[in-house]
Amino acid sequence: MSAATMLCQSKNAFQAEIDCICELADFWRYNVYFMQEIYKQQPLSTRNVWNRTDWRPLEGFVFALTPFNFTAIAGNLPSAPAMLGNVAVWKPADSQVYSASVIMEIFEEAGLPPGVINLIYVDGPTAGDVIFNHPDFAGIHFTGSTGVFQRIWKTIGENIARYKSYPRIVGEAGGKDFVMVHASADPKAVAVGLGRGAFEFQGQKCSAASRAYVPKSLWKKVKEYLVADLKSMKMGTTEDFSNFINAVIDEKAFDKISAYIAAAKKSDKVKVISGGNYDKSKGYFIEPTVLEVSDPMYITMCEEIFGPVLTIYVYEDKNTRKRSNCSTRPRLMHSRAPYSPTTAPRSRWP
Repeated sequence: MSAATMLCQSKNAFQAEIDCICELADFWRYNVYFMQEIYKQQPLSTRNVWNRTDWRPLEGFVFALTPFNFTAIAGNLPSAPAMLGNVAVWKPADSQVYSASVIMEIFEEAGLPPGVINLIYVDGPTAGDVIFNHPDFAGIHFTGSTGVFQRIWKTIGENIARYKSYPRIVGEAGGKDFVMVHASADPKAVAVGLGRGAFEFQGQKCSAASRAYVPKSLWKKVKEYLVADLKSMKMGTTEDFSNFINAVIDEKAFDKISAYIAAAKKSDKVKVISGGNYDKSKGYFIEPTVLEVSDPMYITMCEEIFGPVLTIYVYEDKNTRKRSNCSTRPRLMHSRAPYSPTTAPRSRWP
């Protein structure tokens, strides 16, 4: 399983083991435990009266549409509905079919009956044309981009009269994770958190640290530690276990990510602090790239890149203030940062 994930998805040995073995096992244990908790939820029975709830599967099949970046998610999305008695049709990402086939081998070896989880190798539009027009479509379990999920939701709504039941829609979509650094933080800890958070698995995670707001008083030290840390990260193929940074998933991703970097190099609002190089002559390799921007609304601060690019905005310490001690939950407000301007309504912030 580790070998399939390393070769198929370009994960180093450590990232692969965490994902396709440890996390997948955790998913299956987690699901079984909470399945038992659901079945325990029964109405009160009194003397001479027995009340019972029968937990039934959906009346139809569940479509599992899984991403490339986590073998664990790919195994979880079709198997969670199947544990509760549902039939699943599973379409993995085109770039994850190898490890997906290994998961099916494990299911079959464990005794999964034929026809319960049905792994299909077909492009997305072809699968969608059949599945979203089928009267027995009963639900979707999805992880992927926000745009794709919105199109799926719209298609289901337009076809609602076709279905025998109302489909359940479950999805995890994109994001733009940030790190907000306070002036009291340890610069070394900040640098480690940024380097590992942004560049493990080439930043191809919805949880990757994609943007950061660092106070001016810490930036010099944070930059020093971060640049030194990145220099220690070797880049190359997954066969060499000493390589921490590997190739991005495919040419489409390479072209998209490198276009952001190329534009940043030409902008007078951006400094390339580290990295900035890329080459697809022998694999789709992009250096871990750190950008410092003068505009907190610069495009790489706002759009999800899904690659090894971290954008940092350095803010003035004087623009950070703390609420009075009358509140048990202190609030930090940072000026000019996207989605957290000082002029924003306070009710939006916890």
